[in-house]
Amino acid sequence: MLCAIAAGMVVAISRAAGAGAAPLRWTIPLGRVPAPVGVLTLLPGDGNQLAFTVDDGASVPVVAAFAQFCRDTGTRLTFFVNGANSSWAVNAPALRPMVDAGQIQMANHTWSHPYLNRLDLAAVGDQIARNADFLRNTYGADGTPFFRPPFGVHNAGIDRVAADLGYSTITLWSGTIGDSRPENETSLIANAGKSFQPQQIVLAHANLPTITHCYNQLLDIINSRNLQTVTLNDVFG
Repeated sequence: MLCAIAAGMVVAISRAAGAGAAPLRWTIPLGRVPAPVGVLTLLPGDGNQLAFTVDDGASVPVVAAFAQFCRDTGTRLTFFVNGANSSWAVNAPALRPMVDAGQIQMANHTWSHPYLNRLDLAAVGDQIARNADFLRNTYGADGTPFFRPPFGVHNAGIDRVAADLGYSTITLWSGTIGDSRPENETSLIANAGKSFQPQQIVLAHANLPTITHCYNQLLDIINSRNLQTVTLNDVFG
């Protein structure tokens, strides 16, 4: 089954890469601002930036497809990584050069994606710190100060533990493509049409193959609205 999924994604990526246009090369924004302490849901200002953020990484071939998509198109995005998923180690050789170049950013989403409010604070700290160690060892950066709690669930105690570990910006979202559960391409693209708006932080996932069939349509929305994809590090510094 994995072979069939992977084969389908190769075809989808080939369609995206072979659409006839040269790869996009986004302009890196200037004039970064300090990252906020507390909860972040929107990018600041009234520009044309779009923070395309991708969580989890439960699927090795889906993460591989995202890596090729970014390499082929120049799209800038931020991954919120669960290091327990083998996809991040398996695909590190493809992703690391784009991380080093600043096109892709890695940020912390805990080690194994638990509900943090069901853990004691020492275990919360272990989840965040273990993932930070994985990010530093694998990608050369731990994603601070950006932390996304699994399911968006957090409280004052969790926020305090995260801040003590350097993650003072609890990074949530203002839009979603709705792919946290099985989704068809039509509804995914419709959700993207609603969410891909200026200064939005949009949530997607690297878990299910549906999104890998929609790269051309997602780029069409971005380009038709003159949006600039950015990493969080492009905006905040």
